[in-house]
Amino acid sequence: MIARCDLAPLDGITKSVFRRVWGRYFGGADRYFIPFFSPTPQHILTPRDRRELETLPGLHQVPQVMTCRAEDFLWAAETVKDLGYDEVNLNLGCPSGTVTAKGKGAGFLAKPEELDRFFDTVFTRSPLPVSVKTRLGIQSPEEFGRLLEIYSRYPIACLIIHPRVQKEKYRGPVHRDVFAMALAESRNPVCYNGDLRTAAECREFEAALPQAEHVMIGRGAVADPALFRKLRGGPAASREELRDFTAALYREYQGFYGQVGHASQRMKEVWFYLIHLFEGGERYGGRMRRSRGPAEYERIEAEIFRDLPLRDHSEGDLI
Repeated sequence: MIARCDLAPLDGITKSVFRRVWGRYFGGADRYFIPFFSPTPQHILTPRDRRELETLPGLHQVPQVMTCRAEDFLWAAETVKDLGYDEVNLNLGCPSGTVTAKGKGAGFLAKPEELDRFFDTVFTRSPLPVSVKTRLGIQSPEEFGRLLEIYSRYPIACLIIHPRVQKEKYRGPVHRDVFAMALAESRNPVCYNGDLRTAAECREFEAALPQAEHVMIGRGAVADPALFRKLRGGPAASREELRDFTAALYREYQGFYGQVGHASQRMKEVWFYLIHLFEGGERYGGRMRRSRGPAEYERIEAEIFRDLPLRDHSEGDLI
């Protein structure tokens, strides 16, 4: 049965402003994973990275690092430790072609021997516990057996598995049979990530894998901000809650960027997911994506809250 729920890192979406406001209005996550940063060759934090790594009172956050160089990872681990964090996460899951072409993210999985040497250095010297977010491989789920052998040699704080290979990206069915194998054979704690978008899907997952106690959810928790609350027996989001949440998020984006235009663009990205919580939202979602400028964005959002019935769960494609 699901006992722990983490908020997944969604690049460009679950940034510091979103985590702070979402946590205030809905929350329910045991841990909030910060979208990855990549160490610079000079080993300095960029102003953008420093802003994103700001500690937020009341939220247990975990920074995520994207690199294939052990020395870069160790520098990042020391840096986030100095900022007050108690865990660091390695991204081996990003399937983006621009990332994997550099041998980072899921691209690192193509070189298991190099990954093994990387872990040997990292786990010998890391100042913090290290968790890992991984895919099953590059081309075939059968690659994961070799990877799990490597993972099981090291004291990984939590092995977060998205059970697709890199080439599948976010499409097609997840390979739950491979996750079940990992759950049974891993020497480290295991967390499931992938295609849990509604409370009903989470209950179906529990029925299929009752021994799985830990999940990470991203898109589903943006599309339905009350999802974690519902998993703990709480109510669905009300129209008033959602209106207050989006208004607060919009205000804080304006304060963060200092420009209402940037703030409205960020809100459109959130509404790409949130629109699925409203009956008939597809047409409004298309209008919002095509909208130009804050005034048009604000008008369409007002129409959504005025005109559309609210569902008790999200529906539709979140990709």
